[in-house]
Amino acid sequence: MSRDQVRSFDAWAINELGIAGVVLMENAGRSCAELIKQELAGVEGAKVCIFCGTGNNGGDGFVIVRHLLNDKIGVRVAICGEAAKIKGDAKINLDLLTGLGQSVEQLDLASADLDSQVARIAEGGTIIIDAIFGTGLQGELRADYRKLIEAINAQEIPIIAVDIPSGLDCDTGMSLGAAVRAKRTVTFVAVKKGFAQNPESARYTGDIYVASIGVDPHLHSVRHGGLI
Repeated sequence: MSRDQVRSFDAWAINELGIAGVVLMENAGRSCAELIKQELAGVEGAKVCIFCGTGNNGGDGFVIVRHLLNDKIGVRVAICGEAAKIKGDAKINLDLLTGLGQSVEQLDLASADLDSQVARIAEGGTIIIDAIFGTGLQGELRADYRKLIEAINAQEIPIIAVDIPSGLDCDTGMSLGAAVRAKRTVTFVAVKKGFAQNPESARYTGDIYVASIGVDPHLHSVRHGGLI
């Protein structure tokens, strides 16, 4: 799928099928959480450190946290950006976490010690989850986000990316100034265009797993004769 196909598919599921966006987010996050649990199977005292953006990718991350908590897995959560910008379905899932008593930290991206903030949150982590940016990201990253991503990569802890490694362009598979280097990427609905067409993207995606959000592309094709 290209970026536009992702948007079209989501719009079809929400507007034509009537699946609420928050349900799609729940399905996506739960699917990703299942793979994370498999990754942690047999690991004593596992701790997951998750970096969430302020958009829907971050919302997927909040869902993941809740499902890990259900399995009594230790989680440390950081919001990468202004929490006040979190709206809609993502805000619903953030509120669920805080309602459960989960501590949520906010990174100060403008701080000179951003590297230290990231290192503190990731300290002792078994896995880092990247839920900062999704497939909608376009254009060069701001300097503060480049610094954030470079700090996350520097932790030398295995990373699982949610839908797409943050900083990677969905359509070209190229880094937008900096990109998360994941061990695995759990992408939703279908492999992204940039993954398939640019072999260089593999250095950022690692192993790719396709997860369902509760409705799959072939159902759209049956009804409409194509994806978009």
